[in-house]
Amino acid sequence: MTSRNWVKLFISTLLVGGLTTGVVGFIVRWDEFAPIFTDFDFLEILSVFFWLIGVGLIFSIISQMGFFAYLTVHRFGLGIFKGLWNPIQIVLILFALFDLVYFRYKAFAGGGDSMLPYIGVAAFLLIVALVVAAIKAKQTNQHAFIPAVFFMVVVTAIEWVPVLRVNEESWLYLMLFPLLVCNTYQLLILHKLNEDSQKQRSNLAQKPSK
Repeated sequence: MTSRNWVKLFISTLLVGGLTTGVVGFIVRWDEFAPIFTDFDFLEILSVFFWLIGVGLIFSIISQMGFFAYLTVHRFGLGIFKGLWNPIQIVLILFALFDLVYFRYKAFAGGGDSMLPYIGVAAFLLIVALVVAAIKAKQTNQHAFIPAVFFMVVVTAIEWVPVLRVNEESWLYLMLFPLLVCNTYQLLILHKLNEDSQKQRSNLAQKPSK
């Protein structure tokens, strides 16, 4: 990928993360922010929106760090494990989903609490991952399906760890949705930027030297 497209990916992902968090923040923390809408305190609404965008920029950077780390790990995985890399990724996906349910339930559930909410979060993450992976495979090739599911489940879960440790519901969702949107955006736009970079290099190579 050319440096121009790296910068394009970085800035556009920042915008996606910031704006997503700005919108999602008002929804998941509506009980907290409802009074300023009731009073129509425009300056307060604007200040909160910009604060949420700032938080979203941080989430976006975390997402990008995870994405670039995964690209490196995926390349090493293909080189070291070769044909076994996909089965290994499937095992890691199942392990990550198990962690999201069992260990969170053991750590945070009170006596008599149902496990269903914990299963629901993991199931939601898996469903989103499967949908995004299906789109990615359709846009590129079927070999991209499992790596895409792995990225959307395992890497998103790792990026989500800071608020998973706290287990505060509004922050759980405030971080989860921007991460999913940023990760989806990066995953689906990567091959387009790579194709554009190849075209740019081809055009430069075809230009006659002076």
